[in-house]
Amino acid sequence: MNLNAEDLYAKLLKQLRAEIKAPQGAIYLAGLAVGGAWIAERLAKDLGLPSFGTVNVSFHRDDYAEKGLAAISSAGSMPTQLSFDVNGAHLVLIDDVLHTGRTVRAALNELFDFGRPSKVSLMVLVDRQKRDLPITADFAADTVELADHQILVLNKDQHGQFSFQLEKRS
Repeated sequence: MNLNAEDLYAKLLKQLRAEIKAPQGAIYLAGLAVGGAWIAERLAKDLGLPSFGTVNVSFHRDDYAEKGLAAISSAGSMPTQLSFDVNGAHLVLIDDVLHTGRTVRAALNELFDFGRPSKVSLMVLVDRQKRDLPITADFAADTVELADHQILVLNKDQHGQFSFQLEKRS
């Protein structure tokens, strides 16, 4: 498997550019901590958008009891920050990899703690196409099939360039 994260990012940028040009009002970006927030930040910069939000799902995860201190640490290192009013907004929720849908469900719960958006679209670099919940990406740069014991991890270098690493689930 050879996924070029930079090529996939370029596809998402093109898709979002087309979506923003459609006459439907303002669109706000909110990236899931950590990888989705990296993507949202770069998309906002490349599109000249004034801001983006970060959504940390740590306290809404259905495996919170298993994650324990790791979840608390994650929430402290990249907390939810939304520089726009969620009520009535069209949000594009961004993540690096969509797999079971559980992280997206947790993100929606976190977003609704801040208000009620008029619409939420989901954008991902990679869709693994295996769901435990009925969640689908509106925008996906690519789809990939991986074994259940494999994890696709997004990395960002010091220049802001993205790459993927394949790891084994512990």
